[in-house]
Amino acid sequence: MLKFALRNLLSRSLRSFLCLMGLTIAIAGMVGLFSIAGGLEETVSQTFGKITGIVAMQPGAPIPLFSRIPRSWGKEISQIPGVAIVNPEIWSRVNIIEGKPVISPPRFLFGTELPSRLQLKKGIYRDAIYAGRFLSLQDQGTLNAVISRQIAEQHHKQVGDTIDINGQEMTVVGLYECGSLLLDIAIILDIEVVREITRFDSESVSCFYIEQTGDVKNELLVNQIKDHFRDRELASWQPASLALASASQSNLLKDLMNTIDQTLKGTPTQRPEEQPDSAVRKIPNQTGKMNAKTVKPAQAESALEVRSAADWGDRLETFTADLDIFLGLMTGIGVLIAMLSIINTMLMSVMERIVDFGILKANGWSNRDVMLLITAESSLLGILGGVLGGILGLVAIFIVNWKFANQVHLYASPGLLLFGLVFSTFLGISGGLYPAWWTTRMTPIDAIRRG
Repeated sequence: MLKFALRNLLSRSLRSFLCLMGLTIAIAGMVGLFSIAGGLEETVSQTFGKITGIVAMQPGAPIPLFSRIPRSWGKEISQIPGVAIVNPEIWSRVNIIEGKPVISPPRFLFGTELPSRLQLKKGIYRDAIYAGRFLSLQDQGTLNAVISRQIAEQHHKQVGDTIDINGQEMTVVGLYECGSLLLDIAIILDIEVVREITRFDSESVSCFYIEQTGDVKNELLVNQIKDHFRDRELASWQPASLALASASQSNLLKDLMNTIDQTLKGTPTQRPEEQPDSAVRKIPNQTGKMNAKTVKPAQAESALEVRSAADWGDRLETFTADLDIFLGLMTGIGVLIAMLSIINTMLMSVMERIVDFGILKANGWSNRDVMLLITAESSLLGILGGVLGGILGLVAIFIVNWKFANQVHLYASPGLLLFGLVFSTFLGISGGLYPAWWTTRMTPIDAIRRG
């Protein structure tokens, strides 16, 4: 039956080829699109698998770059049971390298307090040094820097060379490679040097990297740190777009921006009057009259947001799940076109061979045999489309990863490729069902007469 079906497809080679190409491109597009989410998930797992500590920063800030917290809080965190080392960090965007503006991929100045950084048992960047050395106590107050392999190769730098960053001549003393697009973006310096270059507030830092003693579970330690700072006052980070909505503008615009901001953070949106710091309620007194009474919330929000590697991973997994929905909708358009192409190809093939089917049925073929033949033809198209689509998708992914190695990372898992093959086969079978059903409705005489 399969040999007969393959012969029928080859007898109309051009039409079969065009149908096969339509399905191949649709499957390749599906593999390519979903490899975006797959690459993001793999990058996240590679990145946060290397981070064993926890990070404390300003509430609401998406990343440490946008965070500002008091420098003095680091000493208090170090006194909490379960905390081993507290390393203050400052992050700032790099605008110009070697006289050229930096747009994509982004680069960051990473200022770290060297005495506490060198005490960490697991230093992400220190352990990733492959040439030169990491920063030492002698590098405090100097423009000695450690840069990533990506930055070094992009600007043709080696250990001992100087590199111009934001107008400052820095000496490269070490090169590192973490193997993650989210980590290989930093230019590492002494924290006070970055503070001076960027004019960072002398009483603030971006975040604290906290290494645990191991005596207290991560979740418990995170809650202990949050509880310690519940009575403090620190404004939550707000996006610049929200700050633009001044008091003179309409409440509608501010509410809209606030809704967008809270949605991105994954927290429910509440109007200020619905969730005040202290709510005013009217309660009846003994005489039945209503008195105003201030009722304070049971527990205030912490002035620090503390995240472990698992927290970062969960947030990005939620994002990739939403991304999969969007990619699925985009892929559905191509898949629908491919399925219509299969139906059209098989229907035209059936109509051209209507006399052949009539003769076959007159010679003893059953409706089931005819359906199997037509379905086998469409299934072959589906299987071939799935195989070729997977191969084409992998080739495209390889080219993108090679051409834009510093910007993106795409990844097609074996599960995704297997799903593409199964889905393509399902499309082929589904596309042949209607033409097969249409053929079985005719008697041999009707088929021969119609032909």
